[in-house]
Amino acid sequence: MMSVARLMGACVVLTGLLVTTGCGYNDLQGLDEDTKAAWSEVINQYQRRADLIPNVVNTVKGYAAHEKETLESVVQARAKATSVQVTPELLRDEAAFKKFQEAQQGLSSALGRLLALAENYPNLKADQGFRDLQSQLEGTENRIAVARKRYIEKVAEFNKMVRYFPTNLTAKFLLHLDEKANFTVADEQSVAKPPEVKF
Repeated sequence: MMSVARLMGACVVLTGLLVTTGCGYNDLQGLDEDTKAAWSEVINQYQRRADLIPNVVNTVKGYAAHEKETLESVVQARAKATSVQVTPELLRDEAAFKKFQEAQQGLSSALGRLLALAENYPNLKADQGFRDLQSQLEGTENRIAVARKRYIEKVAEFNKMVRYFPTNLTAKFLLHLDEKANFTVADEQSVAKPPEVKF
C-alpha cells in the first residue's frame, strides 16, 4: 500500500517537473530582457543621431543661411523626435510606438533633405568639418539600421514564444505578457509597387 502511494507521488512530481520545464517561464523572461536590451540599443543610436544634428545644422547654416526653411524643418523634426517619451510601456502600446516611429521617420526625411542641400554648395561639400559630420551621420544611420534589425529579430523570437503552446499559457496567465510592437514600413503600398523605369 505504501509503495503505491510513493509511486503515485513520484509520478506526480515527475509529471510536474516535465510540465514546468516545458512552460517556457525562463525562456520568456530571457527573451523579454533581450528585447529590452535590443530596444535600448535602437534608442542609443537614435540619440546619437539627435546629438549630431545641431552640429550639422550649424555647419550648414554658415554656408547656406538663406536655406532657412530646410534648416528649420530639421530642427523641428529633431525636436519632435526627441519629445516622444521612450519608456518600457512604449513597446506595449502600438499607437505610441507608431507615433515614435513616425517622428523618427520624419527626422530621417528632414535630414536627408539637409544633406541633399549640400550638393548646391561646393564650399560646404569641401568643408572638412561638414564631411566629418556627414560621415558620422551616415555611420549612425547604418548603426540604426543594424540596431533595428536586431530588435526586429528579438521581437519576432519573443512574439513566437508568446504565441506558441504551451509557453503562451505561461506568457498569458503567469507573466501577463503580450506580443511586442515592431517596426513597420511607413508606406507599405509604395513598397509593394515595382519602381517605374524610364529611358
